[in-house]
Order: sequence, then structure tokens, then C-alpha cells
Amino acid sequence: MRAVITVIGKDNVGILHKVSGICAEMGANVIEVTQSVLQDMFAMIMLVDITGLSGDFSEMVDKMTALGNDLGLSIHTMHEDIFNSMHNI
Repeated sequence: MRAVITVIGKDNVGILHKVSGICAEMGANVIEVTQSVLQDMFAMIMLVDITGLSGDFSEMVDKMTALGNDLGLSIHTMHEDIFNSMHNI
């Protein structure tokens, strides 16, 4: 099972570190990352393997959302099944 994490907002030092830190803490393995900084705006898409997650997926979603709130970013975490369903309609 995999999840897609998107991050958008004003660029700051350590965004990738903090997001991947939650992944490591929860036992999610980062498979692929793409990121861009456009002027002062940060955009990232991260694909993570959640088969070894140490807690509930909803706990990871809540932690990512809280991190986004703390940093003034929009962090959205979506299970692969929902992502695929949205794009197969």
C-alpha cells in the first residue's frame, strides 16, 4: 500500500526534512520525491510505502496536517486507493 503526500506553501528551510521525519517516525518508506521552488513557493509530491506503518493511516494524516498548520503549509496525505479512484472516473 502506498500514499501520496503533497506539500504547497511558502518555502522554508527543512520542509522535506520535517515531512520525511514524520514518515520515518511512522514507519513509512519514502519511495519517490519531486519538489520545486518557484520564486518563494515550495511544491512537493512524495510517494510513500505505508505497508509497514506503525500506527493507523489516519494518525499519519493528522500528524501531516498538524505539521502543515504549524509551518503555514498545505499538506495533504491521500491513500493510493483514493488517489487511483479519483483518476479512474
